[in-house]
Amino acid sequence: MKAYRAALLRFADDGSALYEEDGLLLIGPGTDGTRRVRAAGAWSALSPNYPGVSVEHLPGRLLAPGFIDLHVHFPQTDVIGSPADGLLPWLENYTFPHEARFADPAYAGPVAKVFLDELLRNGVTTPLTFATSHPASVDALMAQAQSRGLRLIAGKVLQDRHSPDGVRDETERSLADTEALIRRWHGQGRLGYAITPRFAPSCTEAQLRGAGELAAKYPDVWIQSHVAENRDEVRWARELFPHARSYLAVYEGFGLMRERAVYAHCIHFDDDDRALMRDTGAAAAVSPTSNLFLGSGFFDYDGAQRVGFRYGLASDVGGGTSFSPFHTMLAAYYVGREGQTKPGVSLSPQNLWWQHTAGAAQALGLEGVIGNLQPGCEADFLVLNPQATPLLARKVANARNLDELLFSLIVLGDDRLVERVYVDGMPADDS
Repeated sequence: MKAYRAALLRFADDGSALYEEDGLLLIGPGTDGTRRVRAAGAWSALSPNYPGVSVEHLPGRLLAPGFIDLHVHFPQTDVIGSPADGLLPWLENYTFPHEARFADPAYAGPVAKVFLDELLRNGVTTPLTFATSHPASVDALMAQAQSRGLRLIAGKVLQDRHSPDGVRDETERSLADTEALIRRWHGQGRLGYAITPRFAPSCTEAQLRGAGELAAKYPDVWIQSHVAENRDEVRWARELFPHARSYLAVYEGFGLMRERAVYAHCIHFDDDDRALMRDTGAAAAVSPTSNLFLGSGFFDYDGAQRVGFRYGLASDVGGGTSFSPFHTMLAAYYVGREGQTKPGVSLSPQNLWWQHTAGAAQALGLEGVIGNLQPGCEADFLVLNPQATPLLARKVANARNLDELLFSLIVLGDDRLVERVYVDGMPADDS
């Protein structure tokens, strides 16, 4: 076992932050071979219980849970920052041409390395990510994550219509490839598989039906897709599936709404859609930098809280403009302040941080496993340096309480704030 002494941030079951200015985090082996949090709390209360345990003292540092990115596109690493008039032109002009290159394992492998390097540099220790329609892209990403001991969930995209040559797949082959990938990768170490229809308009009814059948056959895998991101996309979905009550209801009709189903965006919803999310246990991946960049709209935090369904934060790179969770949390704050049907929802710094850690873990059905530093959680954590920049150091020195400290880090933080990343209890460079 090893202990770390520094300021400590974790979360209670109700989502409120627990903070120790002088904390102890004890890491040791779990029964399943992973390293786990064995104790967390005040140094003065806990340290007498562990005589002889090696302690690393980290004065002036903050220990925090590794961030979870609920929706990110690994093959769009090089698409980030591409100008477009909106979602559909952006897909046509940038995303699809680039994703076609991932049929080649020799291309997919190096991009997977850069992608995971970038996530870890920014403090993301668990991504839920899209690959491309090519099985080789999944194999490249999973192998790279496995070599690092990362917890990662990914899936081959399903898109058998309304897609150009090079990324469009064939219905039966795509479903057979998905099942083969589930058997190859799901549950291997810390890896998980997600059945991944790109979005309903890109899939025939036969492909969606097959995806739902696989979801029923493998109930512990995840499901991920997009829904209600853009008004043009919503209109298109309604034309293609006229018998569905709404765009979201299309997925319900094919058995794709359940626990461990995560839908990106969820912007253009009514209360029936929100109730469907709640009642099925599905979750929303809120992607504020992407939504602002592409002009898609604003996630309605007021509606989500009023009806009550799960959600968490996501970068949505490459539509999103940064891998940094700090940039994403700040964008979510803007959305809360300005983009609501009920104006002026003020998301607290504790809630913003929860959305990217323990709340995102809850959305994935991994509450108590990742996204927190409570006893029993896997040992994915960060060492943050609140003095990383001169301006940040000045700001945090004047913080009068936890909210002011966390908000200073959100507003002024970036990858420089992340001094060290631990994956499964080991420094990421050594994992």
